[in-house]
Amino acid sequence: MTTPLMAGMAVAATALAGRYGIQAWQAFKARPPRPRMRRFYEGGFQQQMTRREAALILGVREGAVEEKIKEAHRKVMITNHPDAGGSHYLASKINEAKEMMLGKARDSGSAF
Repeated sequence: MTTPLMAGMAVAATALAGRYGIQAWQAFKARPPRPRMRRFYEGGFQQQMTRREAALILGVREGAVEEKIKEAHRKVMITNHPDAGGSHYLASKINEAKEMMLGKARDSGSAF
């Protein structure tokens, strides 16, 4: 008598667990996608720009190729361009970061 009862409870528990698993999977698939963008550099600027700081500003690795550097520079400049309401200071730092990453660094540092 207890064996059929235990088997029935095991089947019911398995069915409930399977139902919960299917619902959890569907909720996981239906969630809105998170953007895969990284956050921009939030720190203050150093007196003399380093390659590491330039890479953080542009959001690329220190050993990035020229194409990636130019693409990242373009994306960051679109959001921070002075003609679109951005800061002249930030635009100069972004340009300085691009020049640093491409190996065309200025001797004097920032214009500001």
